[in-house]
Amino acid sequence: MENKTIGLDKGWDYMQKGITKLKRILEGLPEPPFTSEEYMMLYTTIYNMCTQKPPHDYSQQLYDKYREAFEEYITSTVLPSLREKHDEFMLRELVKRWANHKVMVRWLSRFFHYLDRYFIARRSLPTLNEVGLTCFRDLVYQEVHAKVKDAVITLIDKEREGEQIDRALLKNVLDIFVEIGMGQMDRYEDDFEADMLQDTGAYYSRKASSWIEEDSCPDYMLKSEECLKKERDRVSHYLHSSSETKLSEKVQNELLVAYANRLLEKEHSGCRPLLRNDKEQKPGRMIGTAKVDNGLYVWNKDSTEGGLALSTSKEDMIMLWYRRWRIFLGCTGFIVKYLEAWILLLTYSSSILLLRVLPWFNRQKMLLVTRSILLLSSLYSKIIAGC
Repeated sequence: MENKTIGLDKGWDYMQKGITKLKRILEGLPEPPFTSEEYMMLYTTIYNMCTQKPPHDYSQQLYDKYREAFEEYITSTVLPSLREKHDEFMLRELVKRWANHKVMVRWLSRFFHYLDRYFIARRSLPTLNEVGLTCFRDLVYQEVHAKVKDAVITLIDKEREGEQIDRALLKNVLDIFVEIGMGQMDRYEDDFEADMLQDTGAYYSRKASSWIEEDSCPDYMLKSEECLKKERDRVSHYLHSSSETKLSEKVQNELLVAYANRLLEKEHSGCRPLLRNDKEQKPGRMIGTAKVDNGLYVWNKDSTEGGLALSTSKEDMIMLWYRRWRIFLGCTGFIVKYLEAWILLLTYSSSILLLRVLPWFNRQKMLLVTRSILLLSSLYSKIIAGC
């Protein structure tokens, strides 16, 4: 075949045998892998058909047939297998077909590599890799992406309700939305993220309307913070990292911003009633606080309006406790002095011990460490005294 002119039909028939073998391997049918001799013969056939003198230079025809090989495989095998499956089974089939398609692109682009090096480069045509991915996008992705999006969002909502889902599957599916954009995020953002965010807003709006009636203000805030943590966890496991800020803002708006006034005024358990009544609560737990991206939703006890105000400023992160630490610790003046004395005694004893055990240690540095410890002890005592 190397010394004779190869006709288009004859050369393509030979290439079809290699393509058919590749398809059988992808379908899991019994077929031995390609040998180095088979690979070289397929590559050489393309090379010869592209370097023959006109009118036997078949570069353009082979470029077209390269695309047709993908289109034929997709329409005859890939699409029928996807159409007969639904929901999670469809997602698994899509992941499998996308993985197989990338393998097919990789192998065929090797067989046809001479086209990439010369014919395509000279004419500024889409590369073989781009042609292969575009075929999947135009024939497969365009048909199934709406159903895929709905199936993924359904699984996300199930996870929000406490069900176990296959996170690795969702990660692989959403990677397709990213990869099919070929360097751009428009497919992920337009075909999935926009609807996912809308569904997220609707989901948490329903939850908030129920929780605000059933839960106390502190319990509501704790639930809100837990929801934010879980959404960030979803981003880290399967959503694209670019979704984190938009997702967090959506959740915050539905759970916190929309019900800010209700949380302030909620009867018996709202922030104003709790502070007004000065009820003794479990120490160390915050009322009316929830961590968000821009800081904390807090109740500013220094504001002029009823002593409280909603704030999201990082410069105004006031941690409001249920009850002063004096009640929790029983920090009378006696106990404060008692604790302070113990701290100083322990500090002094530790310093003396270190000086005896480590005589080689620089004494000036040790004195500096001791003074630092004494300063921290003093500050700690003042904090307790101010409870």
